[in-house]
Amino acid sequence: MTAEGKSGKSALGVILRAGSVLYGAGVRLKNTGYDKGLLAEKELPCRIISIGNIVAGGTGKTPMTIYLATMLRQMGHRVVILSRGYGGRAEKTGIVVSDGYEILCEPEVAGDEPFMMASKSRGVPVLVGGDRYKSGMRAISEFDPDTILLDDGFQHRRLRRDLDLVLVDADNMLGNGHLMPRGVLREPASSLKRSNAIIFTRCRDGCEAPVEAMMTRLATITARNRIGSRDKPVFRTDHAPFLSGIHDGAAPFPMVVLPENTRADFSLLARSNVFVFSGIARNSNFLSVVEQHAGRIVGHRDFLDHHRYTEAECREIMAHAVSAGADFLATTEKDYVRIAGRMPGDRPIAVIGVNIVFKDADESAFVRFIRRKLTDS
Repeated sequence: MTAEGKSGKSALGVILRAGSVLYGAGVRLKNTGYDKGLLAEKELPCRIISIGNIVAGGTGKTPMTIYLATMLRQMGHRVVILSRGYGGRAEKTGIVVSDGYEILCEPEVAGDEPFMMASKSRGVPVLVGGDRYKSGMRAISEFDPDTILLDDGFQHRRLRRDLDLVLVDADNMLGNGHLMPRGVLREPASSLKRSNAIIFTRCRDGCEAPVEAMMTRLATITARNRIGSRDKPVFRTDHAPFLSGIHDGAAPFPMVVLPENTRADFSLLARSNVFVFSGIARNSNFLSVVEQHAGRIVGHRDFLDHHRYTEAECREIMAHAVSAGADFLATTEKDYVRIAGRMPGDRPIAVIGVNIVFKDADESAFVRFIRRKLTDS
């Protein structure tokens, strides 16, 4: 590396470290304000369960929220999902995305993840808005829930919650251990003290040792920060991919809530040439999933998370797929809601989703944990 290159890298490192220090100061100030009661939490007249994380990027909050919404509904609870609606036009104003049976706005308005949750959560209304208290009061007025799920709510401390579930990716844990922008942490690891349970995702065979090491590290961190460590329930899950459907890219997304058990196997892809595209936090993970199930990958395009596809990009993706001899295009459920009805050409699109699957006996333990917490609250 040249002296100029080293100087540029060193300057970038200084900027990232400074940014991380400033960001961390703001996070700690906010958390101290809430911990000391200097900042007031708002309270809704129903149970609140938050599903969140402490890192930037995908840990599986959306499939976990869908899983929990379905589970609670099967228990007989009246459930509503509240989401910020990141990237959607209604993030500031707020909107009802779904009444549980009909989708009431487009993904450009709702945001891709809330729209996807709305399309997969039958009987569960979904609302978005940056002001979660305001959205929650609207939910109570219009749908009378007894339980609200707060999607990506760990950092949203303005709203009091009865239960904080924090997801940690077993593949990445806490990244390099630094706060953004130097690392991927949205707040210090010691903030996990606020959680009621930690759910490890992408916990595949052999994850037990890293999980144990992570919990030991957490105990050390909390002790060093004079927080005091205590046993915290830990659950292990994995992401199970499934083929949710084969679609005509020019056909609009159905504006009704899809059946809960829409499933198909991967046998059709196993005999086919597939072109892959996605705009999520972990594009490489999605490519690996398709590689495991497709006959042959003939090309791929990656975009940033929450990418808004232009008409030109849709045409370009299809042109690349056709030129490469693809039988199918493959994308994620989150991407599909952004491109449905906008992909020209005659190549069908295989849409792949993920389910949260608990390891061993952890699912029954998790169900008992949720039942007990709801009974106590």
